[in-house]
Amino acid sequence: MQLRKILTATAVFAIISLNAFAQDSVSVADSVATDVAPAAVQYSRSEIRKNRGLSNLKTQIVPKGQWVFGGSISYSTHTNNKYKFLVVDDIDSEGYSFKVSPLIGYSLVKNSILGVRFGYARSFLEMEAAELNIGEGDGALNFGVDYYYALKHSYDVAAIWRQYIPLGRNKRFAIFAEFQLGFGGSQSKFAEGSPLRGTYATSFDVSFGVNPGFVAFLTNNMALEVNVGVLGINYSHTKQVHNQIYVGEAQSSSMNFKVNILSIGLGAAFYL
Repeated sequence: MQLRKILTATAVFAIISLNAFAQDSVSVADSVATDVAPAAVQYSRSEIRKNRGLSNLKTQIVPKGQWVFGGSISYSTHTNNKYKFLVVDDIDSEGYSFKVSPLIGYSLVKNSILGVRFGYARSFLEMEAAELNIGEGDGALNFGVDYYYALKHSYDVAAIWRQYIPLGRNKRFAIFAEFQLGFGGSQSKFAEGSPLRGTYATSFDVSFGVNPGFVAFLTNNMALEVNVGVLGINYSHTKQVHNQIYVGEAQSSSMNFKVNILSIGLGAAFYL
């Protein structure tokens, strides 16, 4: 009878011990599984852009609160005296072209500026004579210009937003994307022939463009910039008066997505 009680007590103790060991094993397994299982990693927007391989956006190219002053200027002139160009002979002409484009901007957040860009351009061409000769002998075609005069000046103003992308941790080089919304106009005068005939024209233009570019800082406050137009939407309305009698109008619109070689700009900027 005493042996039976001892065996029963031993069996109960064994069951309780196995149950406790099983619970400890489950707890240890859960702990190991928790330690081994990878935790879900949350990346910030800046880290996601960094992992894309473009740059480290923590690098400050343009600090918040900084003013930017810059622009570009170009000038060219030419004079021809009995000059020959391909099939055009005896060119007597002179002319020039001038363009200036100042910029002012302010950085509301780092690596980004809002600003205004102004532009003015003037071109002049006066041709006293030129001859176009195509072919030889009896079948040759000959055309001549007795007099040609052209003067045009244009102006525009554009609101811009520019976002800089630093190249790595280096604070000297960066690329940028510049968005422009511009309004402008032009006036032009044309005269030709003998007796003299003339045309006066005015135009109004609206445009939206995207100009990516590259900036290199020569000092802490001065940088060289180059940009090129790759996307443009334009609308133009032109009105002209010929010989102070005939009036004509023209409207045009265009959209392109290509590199515009004529819109390549090189200039300097000061970051103060």
